[in-house]
Amino acid sequence: MTPSRTTLRAAIGTVSAAVLATTVLAGAPAASGAAAHTDRTAAATGSAVKFVDITGDGGVTLKANVFTPAGADGTRRFPVIVLPTSWAMPQIEYMAQAKKLADAGYVVIGYNVRGFWQSGGKIETAGPQDIADASKVIDWALAHTPADPQKVGMGGVSYGAGISLLASAQDRRIKAVAALSGWADLIGSIYSGRTQHLQAGAMLGAAGALTGRPSAELQGVLKDFLGSNLAKEKDMIAWGRKRSPATYLDKINANGAAVMLGNAWGDSLFPPNQYADFFEKLKGPKRLEFRPGDHATAEATGLFGLPNDTWTSTKRWFDHYLKGADNGIDRESPVQLKSRSTGAYEGYRSWQDVPSAHRSIPLGGTHRTATNLDSGADGGLIFLSSMLDQFLKAPPMASIPLLPRSLAAVWQSDRYAAQQHIRGTARLHTTLTSTAESGTAIAYLYDVGPLGVGKLVTHAPFTFHGKAPNRPFGVDLDLFSTAYDVPAGHRLAVVVDTVDPLYIAHNPHGAALTFSSPAADPSYMSVPVRD
Repeated sequence: MTPSRTTLRAAIGTVSAAVLATTVLAGAPAASGAAAHTDRTAAATGSAVKFVDITGDGGVTLKANVFTPAGADGTRRFPVIVLPTSWAMPQIEYMAQAKKLADAGYVVIGYNVRGFWQSGGKIETAGPQDIADASKVIDWALAHTPADPQKVGMGGVSYGAGISLLASAQDRRIKAVAALSGWADLIGSIYSGRTQHLQAGAMLGAAGALTGRPSAELQGVLKDFLGSNLAKEKDMIAWGRKRSPATYLDKINANGAAVMLGNAWGDSLFPPNQYADFFEKLKGPKRLEFRPGDHATAEATGLFGLPNDTWTSTKRWFDHYLKGADNGIDRESPVQLKSRSTGAYEGYRSWQDVPSAHRSIPLGGTHRTATNLDSGADGGLIFLSSMLDQFLKAPPMASIPLLPRSLAAVWQSDRYAAQQHIRGTARLHTTLTSTAESGTAIAYLYDVGPLGVGKLVTHAPFTFHGKAPNRPFGVDLDLFSTAYDVPAGHRLAVVVDTVDPLYIAHNPHGAALTFSSPAADPSYMSVPVRD
């Protein structure tokens, strides 16, 4: 007999709970068992954990675990931190960090967001009901734990990060936020350059279907998104903006929560650009941290209780802005970058201060490329490629001399006499002529060694619709932000082709793209560097 999806969810939940919980607590109940019983308590060293049901918006049951500091005898109140789970993750996701925080004097509530695992309701994708749920959890904490109503924090990874930022716009009680591997602009993340991020969208849809109950609205959006239904594009964009913290920036600034943002350079779901743009517009206390890796990999070891820089910063952030600890985090450079090449940290006063200069690579001549055939240049695979870069410094590679010029436009810089410290966002400017009214191209920047092997520095896609065939138009494209060092003696190569497994392309059969550099408007790649 083939097991049902519900049975599979329960089985996965049990295994996940057993693996994670045994790294955190001796004798803590597994997730599936814990979710089936209310108010079970397990003893922990120094702190105590209780598994509870919390009533969310509209009466939906949210499965949660509550850590209470040792010595909480009702005579004093403690700062409280609320941690919504990541997309498709069980409720025990944060138990290792929750225990550490509770041992340090916090009440900590981790809860499974609606629609996933044993929590009720449907997946609303950080919609209004999810934000109302966050406030309901805070209400519950203030009524049932020794939580201090003046010292409320929220945080989380991925989905939990997005919900925390959105909640900070609607609930003035939230004084501090740590949003790790999240999004500020949902459309700018998975539809950047007006291009569907195929692997990202498909993965999110599949994970949601396996571990939760997608709402009819989410199913419709995913169908239109992956099916390239342009008739629904405006509706899809409106749906995404409603779920983007950037839409509520004025409210977030007015409420004044201290916001820490953390992300990875190679995040396959939420590229770093959109976080950097959001950070610059925040008015209150703020911090931005970028590290090598892919989606949530910078925080992953901390979920198992292992030493982790991101979680260390998170605790310091909460300690200062909820407890008032004078730990110096407010006096440090608010932008902290970890280089993909050296692994060293660098501090800056703002995102705009990251590059000190720009190197321009001329994109001269005229290059005509056929479409719908892969040249061999691509951005790799979600999760795998950026993890290889994170741990082995092995990003996607291509032999630049062997790339077929009929399928890819290629330009190269001169060899650099000195090391080039790329920091920030590279920008492409070119003139494009298409034989069709729609099309897609992907721009790549490679570090090319003496043998012609290019290591991917960064890339980004762009798509156009409604253009007059055979009439040139300008293209300006921001590539995904990064921190990468090009060795002395190497070149940079700019490659533009029309096929990448990460994205959905919109090139009609038989179409061709021509890249040119008019004298009155020369084409170039602007590369940000730190001298």
